[in-house]
Amino acid sequence: MPQFSRRQFLVGTGVLSALGVAGASVITWDELQQRAVTTPLAAGSGILVVLTLYGGNDGISTVIPYADNAYHDARPELSYRPEEVLHLDDQLGFNPALKGLSGLWRDRTLAIVRGVGYPEPDHSHFRSMDIWQTASPDEPVQTGWIGRWLDATGDDPVRAVNIGPVLPQLALGAKHTAAALDPASAPLSDDLAAVLSGLAAADASDSPARARVCTGYQAEQTVRQTFSSLKSPGKTAANPLTAQLDLVAQCVKAGVPTRVYSVSLGGFDTHADERHTQEQLLGRLDEAVTAFLKDLSTHPRGRDVVLMAYSEFGRRVAANASQGTDHGTAGPVFLAGASVAGGFHGDEPSLTDLDNGDLKVTVDFRDVYHELLHRVLATDPTPVVGSGRRDLGLLSA
Repeated sequence: MPQFSRRQFLVGTGVLSALGVAGASVITWDELQQRAVTTPLAAGSGILVVLTLYGGNDGISTVIPYADNAYHDARPELSYRPEEVLHLDDQLGFNPALKGLSGLWRDRTLAIVRGVGYPEPDHSHFRSMDIWQTASPDEPVQTGWIGRWLDATGDDPVRAVNIGPVLPQLALGAKHTAAALDPASAPLSDDLAAVLSGLAAADASDSPARARVCTGYQAEQTVRQTFSSLKSPGKTAANPLTAQLDLVAQCVKAGVPTRVYSVSLGGFDTHADERHTQEQLLGRLDEAVTAFLKDLSTHPRGRDVVLMAYSEFGRRVAANASQGTDHGTAGPVFLAGASVAGGFHGDEPSLTDLDNGDLKVTVDFRDVYHELLHRVLATDPTPVVGSGRRDLGLLSA
């Protein structure tokens, strides 16, 4: 008899369509109950927040090689003058929009991993993001790296939560998926809530297939019962990333038994008028991340949280004719949190020794994942990222 996942059951029976979301176990604000009280996350358990910057953030205009003449030559009008950047050392500086992250750098709670990418880069948004989210650069696979972690570590449906109604590829496993929490969703009607409760009730006469369906609905109930103590966000925040991270902070402080949260910010495909657009987006990133970490800094669980921010690729070194940049390869990955080993990690890619106009990768992204799985989630990374990977020293002892 075929095996069916919770997600397949819910989609196949139309429940998720009624909820307005496809492909995930769904949480809504008004359905939150007592899981954080009944089964709180154990003290000291690592919590990973994965922040995806969709569109291909320009790493060269984020961590700026202001002292390199090759940078100014490649971008005569797009480049930042040395006095405009927030100096990190005598060679590199932050985009002026990243004032908060600059403070984290000074506090040694921000790590910048330089030159991160994967072998034989692909300039397609879709294929490159698929590679980052599945951690499989050699061949396409259906499961994401967090999904495989879910498959390997149990069946609690709230171990990973995506903030938003659409699950990213990284959250899909063969047997389990992350839950989806949509702050904008409407509450369930009493009638639909009653139907879900009825479908979750076990019966001794159930066939094996019906028992699996029942298990799926029980998982759905568990998800909805987990977040009872959290408050509705009320009005939508002007910064969508701030709203997402505010929700994550509430969950962390409440003791919700979630180990991985996924959030996102889009719009980084800056083929034209890059300077203005990217500064606005980096400002949102800066505002949201620094407020999130400040909020958690005085909470007992704050030290358990590590945030990783990445994008599917960087941009080409030379500016284009529209004062933007085209799809590139390597870019920086940021890790932030009290347990992070602040500073630079990985080699800075050369701006002159290029691969057909692109930066050469100096750090394999799977090594970043390896350390997060090993050090934050306390799990064996091999089933997720394969053998031959290693920690990079991104987290302090």
